[in-house]
Amino acid sequence: MFIYDSVKKEKREFIPLQAGKVSLYVCGPTVYDDAHLGHAKSALVFDLLTRVLSANGLDVTYARNITDIDDKIIKKAIAQNKDIKEITDYYTESFHTEMSAIGVSRPDIEPKATESLNAMFEMMQKLIDSGHAYSTKDGDVYFDTASDSAYLTLSARVQDDEDKQERVESSSMKKNPADFAMWKSVKDGSLTYESPFGLGRPGWHLECSAMIEKHLSQPNTAFAVDIHGGGADLLFPHHENEAAQTRCSSNHELAAYWMHNGFVNINGEKMSKSLGNSFFLKDALKEYDGEVLRFYLLSTHYRSNFNFNTEDLSIAKKRLDKIYRLKKRLFGLAQNTESTEFKTKLLAALSDDMNVSTALALIEDMISSANETLDTAGKHKLLKRETISNLAYIEELLGFGVKNPFEYFQFGMDEDTKEKIATLMDKRSEAKKEKNFEDSDRLRDEILGFGVTLMDTPAGTFWEKV
Repeated sequence: MFIYDSVKKEKREFIPLQAGKVSLYVCGPTVYDDAHLGHAKSALVFDLLTRVLSANGLDVTYARNITDIDDKIIKKAIAQNKDIKEITDYYTESFHTEMSAIGVSRPDIEPKATESLNAMFEMMQKLIDSGHAYSTKDGDVYFDTASDSAYLTLSARVQDDEDKQERVESSSMKKNPADFAMWKSVKDGSLTYESPFGLGRPGWHLECSAMIEKHLSQPNTAFAVDIHGGGADLLFPHHENEAAQTRCSSNHELAAYWMHNGFVNINGEKMSKSLGNSFFLKDALKEYDGEVLRFYLLSTHYRSNFNFNTEDLSIAKKRLDKIYRLKKRLFGLAQNTESTEFKTKLLAALSDDMNVSTALALIEDMISSANETLDTAGKHKLLKRETISNLAYIEELLGFGVKNPFEYFQFGMDEDTKEKIATLMDKRSEAKKEKNFEDSDRLRDEILGFGVTLMDTPAGTFWEKV
């Protein structure tokens, strides 16, 4: 397996720190608002990565944090006159619900900042004791970037004099312009936490470093984790600062491999709340099945910037429809669990730095070939079982085609109408059992009046939205 290391700027063979095991940490959401497409893209990328790692026989421990301490959370709680926990619980739950809708599995470990304060205190104290951090008379604690000779090697960033001057003017208590806060003293009466350093709140960068050490890091290792991931915008300053804290407090580097996914643009413009084009995932889910969004957001390579537009989304849906139409042709038949050439090639493509373009091309070819053969070969059971097996592998590896193929084509029909159709379907089924063909035909016509089609299969009768 090969992974592009975004710090070393090269594709590297992936060799786990411990044979057969992988530790993965990804920066999760700050829970003060609804999840947007950027959150969805990152979550999908690393969901796919865990699937590919597992398919290669590796035991993956995946951690993704929840940031539930943040000034934006406090601001929203004040504006809505609500308790902080009420805000964070609500948006954490909605994040989980929306991620589930696009097929993203929950991580093995999901630490919260509020549950990790002691780990943060321990790391800060180590850094102060070793001379890598210092307290100010106001009660803030800063990381001393000048004490870390490797600082900025992660992002290869060079700060210019103007940038430094701005930082000096806005933070006069710092020793160095680039020093960053690990603990912020708070004296305005807003939310604070008790600590050995006084009342305050932790810095964002500290949270992830402390959580990784607490949940994933192994003693006497050169790296805390195998892989650290997140969006490309986190490389600096967030990941740079994380790496510095870990390096200087624990005498090992943070990650053996760094992976960063690209930005999401909306109609060619970088997604930003300040620009008013931050497309919330919940809004997209009202218009499209979650699996369509999954297929679309994974349809370009994870490192590329993604341009979200409704035209391409419609094209992606048509490509996913092909999987379901083939699945529908074979519905209810048993699969062959043996290896196939298709499975081998699909895993090889995704093991090459998650080359999804090659993977999707292989899927298109398999679907086309399978349909052509089914058209000519009739009831060739062995071929059908192999095709079903290939479709099942796509489900396992990419998360596409996991639904009942008939229900997939029902998306967009309101729940009240679905219930009415279900009731009529049950009545029609009873009429057919009783050989009451007049009622059966009448009920069929009533069902068709909802703008659907009916299909009788060995596994039962199903309907689709026309």
